[in-house]
Amino acid sequence: MAKLSKKQKIAQEKVDIERVYTVEEASKLIKEISYTSFDASIDIAVRLGVDPRKANQMVRGVLTLPHGTGKDTKVLVLCTPDKEAEAKEAGADFVGLDDQIEKINKGWTEFDVVITMPSAMAKVGKLGRVLGPRGLMPNPKSGTVTMEIGKAVKEVKAGKIDFKVDKTGIIHASIGKVSFETKKIEENVNEFMNTVNKLKPTAAKGTYMISAFISSTMSPGIKLDTKSIKA
Repeated sequence: MAKLSKKQKIAQEKVDIERVYTVEEASKLIKEISYTSFDASIDIAVRLGVDPRKANQMVRGVLTLPHGTGKDTKVLVLCTPDKEAEAKEAGADFVGLDDQIEKINKGWTEFDVVITMPSAMAKVGKLGRVLGPRGLMPNPKSGTVTMEIGKAVKEVKAGKIDFKVDKTGIIHASIGKVSFETKKIEENVNEFMNTVNKLKPTAAKGTYMISAFISSTMSPGIKLDTKSIKA
């Protein structure tokens, strides 16, 4: 077993693994137990009482966090020439179509979100083997296949995130940075949890939200009291 550093020990001592914390308490504690020299990301993991193998129990959604993620999201727009100016004006980092597709086929993946238009999907669809495993494939349900290119880019840059339950029944998402004020962390967590709650499939039986944890890069997880979520 790897030996814990002094900072890791201090962080673990501050978290009571037998306790569940309110969102307000957890939002404060996460800042106290983060010891990295960089501005660590705050992640949330929610275990749901669903069977993701069944289509009628799949949970997937998008939302714009009140205070964004704190990340500089790199956006690639794959579009026809008539939409390039709109994409660039909205803040897209990379714009093009055939030239960008060629780069991706050669191994380039230095972007976080791909946005495209319906008429370009015939070409973009061929990138499935590259983008699919990385969770980067554009999807109409997440708003990344659209004719409103500029609007889509602005939403992503403002903190829009796309999430879905994985095969083990867990949703993972990044919901902020340790440098955020405690209140902003709290509001982002509440917004995320409320969104997930609204997406409960009618076919799901029993307890829907089984457990939820927040953690920062390299910190211990903090178990949330899901009943403390504020609408």
